[in-house]
Amino acid sequence: MKYAGKNVLLCSCERTMDIDSAKLCKALGVEDAGQLHDHLCRAQADRFGAALDGGEPLLIACTQEAPLFRELAEDAGKDPGLAFVNIRERAGWTQAKEDLTPKLAALLAEAMVEVEPAGQTTLKSDGVCLVYGRGQAAFDVARKLSNRLSVTLLLADAGDLMPPAVVDMAIYQGTIAAASGRFGAFEIAVDGYAPMVPSSRDAMQFMMARDGAASQCSLIFDMSGGDPLFPSHKRRDGYFHVDPNHAIGVADAMFEISDLVGEFEKPIYVTYNADVCAHSRSQLTGCTRCLDVCPASAIAPDGDNVSIDPAICGGCGSCASVCPSGAVSYAYPRREDLIRRAQVLLSTYLKAGGSSPVLLVHDNTHGADMIGALARFGEGLPARVLPLAVNEVTVAGHDFFAAALGAGAQQIVVLCDSKRSDELDGLTSQAELMNAFMSGVGHDGDRLHICAETDPDALAAVLSNLAGLPDLAALDFTAVGDKRTIARAALLKLNETAPQPQDIVVLPEGAPYGRISVDTGGCTLCLACASVCPMDAIKDSPDRPQISFVEHACVQCGLCRATCPENVISLEPQLNLTTGALSPVVLNEEDPFECIRCGKPFGTKSTVERISAQLAGKHSMFQEGDAADLIKMCDTCRIEHHARATDDNPFQGGERPRIRTTEDYIAEEERVRAGGERSELTAEDFLNDED
Repeated sequence: MKYAGKNVLLCSCERTMDIDSAKLCKALGVEDAGQLHDHLCRAQADRFGAALDGGEPLLIACTQEAPLFRELAEDAGKDPGLAFVNIRERAGWTQAKEDLTPKLAALLAEAMVEVEPAGQTTLKSDGVCLVYGRGQAAFDVARKLSNRLSVTLLLADAGDLMPPAVVDMAIYQGTIAAASGRFGAFEIAVDGYAPMVPSSRDAMQFMMARDGAASQCSLIFDMSGGDPLFPSHKRRDGYFHVDPNHAIGVADAMFEISDLVGEFEKPIYVTYNADVCAHSRSQLTGCTRCLDVCPASAIAPDGDNVSIDPAICGGCGSCASVCPSGAVSYAYPRREDLIRRAQVLLSTYLKAGGSSPVLLVHDNTHGADMIGALARFGEGLPARVLPLAVNEVTVAGHDFFAAALGAGAQQIVVLCDSKRSDELDGLTSQAELMNAFMSGVGHDGDRLHICAETDPDALAAVLSNLAGLPDLAALDFTAVGDKRTIARAALLKLNETAPQPQDIVVLPEGAPYGRISVDTGGCTLCLACASVCPMDAIKDSPDRPQISFVEHACVQCGLCRATCPENVISLEPQLNLTTGALSPVVLNEEDPFECIRCGKPFGTKSTVERISAQLAGKHSMFQEGDAADLIKMCDTCRIEHHARATDDNPFQGGERPRIRTTEDYIAEEERVRAGGERSELTAEDFLNDED
C-alpha cells in the first residue's frame, strides 16, 4: 500500500488479526490496496527485500520484529528509511466485535506524522565511580567494576569484611550526608570519613574519621540499602540505586554503569523563554508552579527567572504542562507536534466511520507494557480506544487536552504508573482545570481521567466502565502560536459548540486564567503593580493617573498582589471568552493634581489633597508661612521655591549689575552738551539711576 509518500507493509501476524486491506485502503483514501502479508518476518521475508529494492521509505506495521528488519536492510546494504508502528497489541489483538478498520487507519495515519527532533546536550564521564554500600557485597561489586572504571569504595558499614591481600582501589568508611550534581559531575559530602588502615590484619580498620569531607565523581553506584540520595532518582542519569539483596538488579546496574565512560548525547527535553517567565520581580516571588512540580530538582530560582539544568532534567515535562505563560515548553516532542498527532489520529478515525473515540495517552515503557499485557492475556483495547504514545504522560497540559477534545475525542484517559504517584500533581491539576471548564459550559460528566494503575485488568475495567457521554463535534483547529494562544483558540471552539456556551467560566483556585480586582477606595494609583507585571497585563497611562488590565494576558502569578503596598488587589480565577478579554479595561483612574505654581499635572488629586490635609499645619516641616504649599507643587517648583525663599542658599549670588547700553552713552553725551560734566559712570550709578 502506498500512503503519504511511504510504502506501507501490512502483516496479519500469521492471521492472528482480522485486517480487511480493501476497506482499510478506502478509509485512508488509497486506491491500490497492495498486498496483505501473513508472515513478513519469516516465510515472506523476500517480500520485504523486494520492498527495499523499490527505494521508497517503508512503514512496517510491526514493532516486535523491528530489529530483524533493520538487520535485513543492513545486510542488503539498503537504507530507504524504515519506520515501524504497532497495530497488533494496540488494535488487532482484541476481543472487540466492532469493525477495527477506522482504528487501524487512524494508527497508520498518526505514524506518518513527522515531528521535529529535540536538541541535544553533551555529557562527559571520565569513569570515576563511587561504590557506596556495606560489607562483602559492596566490596565484590567495586572490585568487578574496577576492571572497567576508576572505582572508590565507600563503606557505610565494613561489617566482617576481611582486608584484601592486594588493595587495587581506594577504600574508605563513611556515610553520605548530602549529594548533588549530575552525571559526570556529582558532588558528595561524607560524615565519618576515614581511610582504611594499611596494617589492618584480621578485620578492616579505619583511622582519623572526620565529618564534612567532600568529593566528586562521575558515577555513583548506591547499594547501601538506604533511601536514594536524589529525589526521583530513576531520572538521575549516572546514579544507580539498587537493592543489594536483588542479585539481578545489581547485575543489570553493573552492566549498564560499566559502559558509561566517554561522551553521551542527551535530549534537551524542555526549552525556556525567560522573557515571559512570571517567577519573580524585585525580589518578590510570584509563580512557582514549575519549581513545585519538578521531581528531579532540575529547576532552581535564578533572580527574577528560573534556571533549568538539562543535564539533570529527566524529561517528565510537568513543568511545561503547568507553566501558565508558556515560558517552559516541552520539546520532546514540541507542543505543536503532539497536538497534530492527536488531531490526525482522531480525525482519521472519525472520517473512517469510527464513533465516540477515547484517547488513551500512555508512555512507551509502563503504558506500552500494560497495553501489551492486556492484548496478550486479556480482552485487548476496545475498538474505540485510540492509544497515543508519548515520552512522558506528565507532559500533557490543558492546552493539549482542549485541542484533543476539540478534535473530537469524547473522553481522554491518561495511563500512569502508580509507582510515580509523586509526579502526578501537575497532571492532576491540569485535568481538573479542563474538567472544570467542560462542566462550566454544560458538558455533563468528567471528560479527563487519570488512570494510575499497574494491573492490566484494572486498566480494562477503567476503559469498559467509562460513562457514555455525548460525543463532541470535531472542530477545524490548527495549533499555531504559544501555549496560551493555542489553549484559548481550542477553548473558544469548544465553547461555541457547548450545550451552554458561556462568556465567563469560573475556574478553580490556581488556574492560569483570571482577572484582578482592585479596591479603588484604598488604591493610590502608585503603579507598583504595573511595574512588576511580567506579562504586561497591567498597564499605566502616560497621560493621567490610571491603571488598565488585559485579562487574556494575566497568568494569576500574584506578583501584583504581593507588591501592592495598600493590599487592595485580589485574584479571581476565571476564563473570559469574550473579545473584551483581549483589550485593556480601566480598573482605576483619577484626575491629576495640577501644580499651584506652574500648572503641571503630577500625582493624583485625592492623594495630594489627603497628604496636604494630614501634614499642613501639623507637621514641623509645614508649620510656617507658605511651607504647606510645597505639598501642592511639582518637583521643579519645589526646588525653585526653596532656592528663592532661603536666605542662606549656598547657590544664591549677589544682585547682577545692570548692563551698560548704547542709550546710557547717548544720555551722558546729552548731559555734557547741556553744560554738565562728564563723569565716570559705575555699576552703582546705573543701578541707582531712575532715569
